[in-house]
Amino acid sequence: MRLNKFIASSGMCSRRDADRLISGGLVTINGMVAAAGDQVSENDVVMVSGREVRAALPKMIVFNKPVGVVCSEKSNDRAQTYAEYLKLSEHLFPVGRLDKDSEGLLLLTNMGDLSEKIARAGETHEKEYEVTCKKPLSGMFFDRMRKGVRIKIPAEKSTTGEEEIYTTRPCRVTRTGETSFSIILTEGKNRQIRRMCEALGHKVVKLRRVRIMNITLGDLPTGASREITMEEMKKLEELL
Repeated sequence: MRLNKFIASSGMCSRRDADRLISGGLVTINGMVAAAGDQVSENDVVMVSGREVRAALPKMIVFNKPVGVVCSEKSNDRAQTYAEYLKLSEHLFPVGRLDKDSEGLLLLTNMGDLSEKIARAGETHEKEYEVTCKKPLSGMFFDRMRKGVRIKIPAEKSTTGEEEIYTTRPCRVTRTGETSFSIILTEGKNRQIRRMCEALGHKVVKLRRVRIMNITLGDLPTGASREITMEEMKKLEELL
């Protein structure tokens, strides 16, 4: 197997990041500094920054994340991480984010390449959410949500390092109750739905992601997880 693919299959990073590690002289094969394009077999010992790397069987799970669980590998405020909550014995990392106050579908995988493809498609693929606000919602609210809303992205969360004023893309929004709606986005700015609602004078009290592309929560209970099916994986790869 090609070295960068071997490292990516371990779940450590994407193939592109593996190339950077190799070019930086941080990877060895059987004690010798590796070069781009090197091949490895199951008998070779691969080390990255002094740590042995082993290829893992490809895996992706669907996790119905509860409120209060964070998507980072380390928590700065003593909140449980997804790995702690699930008591993971293997290294799986989240595909995309879901903030601490939100719940629902989170994909976890050790497939660096697939994760990178999903991330690159993040500005085009669909993500569906169920949202409940504190106050009743007007028809005007839905019209503005569908057409796009001007929101503020704080400097620490923007890609430029400065406060950003951003107009969201048109999206599909369907009323589901006096204070609730479903929304399908093809983008993912930081806390986007919450910021859209705030810009229109509403506070979100519950936000649940129910779908990413063809992967849905279905009847998976809150806090539970399951492995992705072969059919789901095949369709996901087709969409990517």
